[in-house]
Amino acid sequence: MTLQEAYNFLESLKTETTNKSEIRVYDKFLHILSELKTREFTKDEIHSLEMELDRLNLNSNPENRKNYFNKALSKFEKYLKDALSLTPKGFYTNLGIGLGSSFGILFGIVFLSSLERSLGIALGLSIGMLIGLIIGRTMDSQAKTAGKML
Repeated sequence: MTLQEAYNFLESLKTETTNKSEIRVYDKFLHILSELKTREFTKDEIHSLEMELDRLNLNSNPENRKNYFNKALSKFEKYLKDALSLTPKGFYTNLGIGLGSSFGILFGIVFLSSLERSLGIALGLSIGMLIGLIIGRTMDSQAKTAGKML
């Protein structure tokens, strides 16, 4: 399946549904496909993209389309990250916030436990999320300047 065929197919699915959450999934997929159409790729990369779209089996008619296409979108984003080093907008910010909050809770429990336990956890979580946000934003801006962001 070519990029244009996948784009047209998802556009037709988007016009068929009235479910807002399903439309959001289609919009994300369509945005990625439109960004990919504007980029220059080698023949091997284009062939690899088309093979991945075939592997996703978008033409199937699943019972729960929203979940099916949401999983397909996740697989496609992972493929783009691994094979072509392309990341969606806000990828590193989300990753940084998640990791920052995890390490912030640990930091709050271990080092800020001299304060009241809930206060230490709250401070650690806040500080960790802030640091993760800063690092994620920095990495997102670097990816954007390198032309690796969709």
